[in-house]
Amino acid sequence: MKNLIKKIQNAASLNDLWERDSRIIVGISGGPDSVCLLDILAKISLKYEIKLHIVHINYNLRGKDSDGDEKMAEELAEKHELGLSVLKVKKLKKENINEENLRNIRYDFFERVRKELNFDLIAVAHNQDDQVETFFMHLLRGSGLQGLSGMKYKNGKIIRPLLEVSRKEILEYLKENRLKYRTDKTNKTNTFFRNKIRNKLIPNLEKNFNPNIKKTIADSMLSITDDLDFISEITKKYSNSVKELRASEILKLHPSLQKRLILKKIELVRGNLKNIESSHVEQILKIVKSVKSKSQKLSFQGLKLTRKGDRLNLVKG
Repeated sequence: MKNLIKKIQNAASLNDLWERDSRIIVGISGGPDSVCLLDILAKISLKYEIKLHIVHINYNLRGKDSDGDEKMAEELAEKHELGLSVLKVKKLKKENINEENLRNIRYDFFERVRKELNFDLIAVAHNQDDQVETFFMHLLRGSGLQGLSGMKYKNGKIIRPLLEVSRKEILEYLKENRLKYRTDKTNKTNTFFRNKIRNKLIPNLEKNFNPNIKKTIADSMLSITDDLDFISEITKKYSNSVKELRASEILKLHPSLQKRLILKKIELVRGNLKNIESSHVEQILKIVKSVKSKSQKLSFQGLKLTRKGDRLNLVKG
């Protein structure tokens, strides 16, 4: 499918995914998405003079199947004559087997290998279907624009060349090029929240509401991303001009900017917005809008907010 290769090259150009001579770590599970990604990157690597290196995580969760995935990664490295780094995870406790923890293990290892090899980027195989599943995960759990905008083509060192490619296109590419891949049987189970959305919610929506629901949602996410970028740019300019938070000044802003400004200040103090929920922002806004004269305090996610008079102070603690 030359059209798919061209599609990815165009996406890479439009989103500045890599430069000539880039050195890219490629995350490989052995499944269809990552096999497709590696094959396409390998085919275009000469054109862009890209250097590739494979990384694989053996989570040790599926016995022989996990070992089979690792074997597949080894075969792919040999086929494409690429280096391979494998992390074998010690048996995880049941309470640690969740999407967030597995993700942290994965990206921590990817970044460690990238630094050790002095590579530039980390390519992962998230596609349009993953994007839509993430949208519904955030929507059903409760989310603002940040969550509904979904993943980006490029986020720091992470690049996602397949982000607008459907799983159907990926499977067609693999079939046409006679490429072998591994199937994770646990994807058919509904242990994880994402699997429930993939196996139950989306098929129901496709059957009973909109057969093109994936593309419809993906297009909407692009629009949401544009809106979020615009609001974030305004918030950043305002935040840079404000040296200290004052309740009276916050209340002069549009409600949307009030929330974005608070999130921006949290990110500056904390370094990230991990586990920061809309309820935390609402609690802060409640303090901002309060007419009580006495000092007020709020502790959440390793942060401490105090209000004395009109002034608000946010610190770690």
